[in-house]
Amino acid sequence: MQTKLTLRLEEDLINQAKKYAAIEGKSVSKIVADYFSLLVQNNQITDSDLPPVTRSLIGILSSSINEEDYRQYLEKKYL
Repeated sequence: MQTKLTLRLEEDLINQAKKYAAIEGKSVSKIVADYFSLLVQNNQITDSDLPPVTRSLIGILSSSINEEDYRQYLEKKYL
């Protein structure tokens, strides 16, 4: 189901988008939809996208830690 979306943009940018859409033979709506789809697809973060310090922390915690373990830790620490 398609629904309407209103965007507020600078007039010059709108005119450029319309010219680009005409050259591509698409509507501005189709170009925006394609761009949003591309953003969603490319939003997958891989390890190589992470800063080195963050990457070095991957897997540092034991996988056997669960929510209950963390709750007990907090109770010991603060109660």
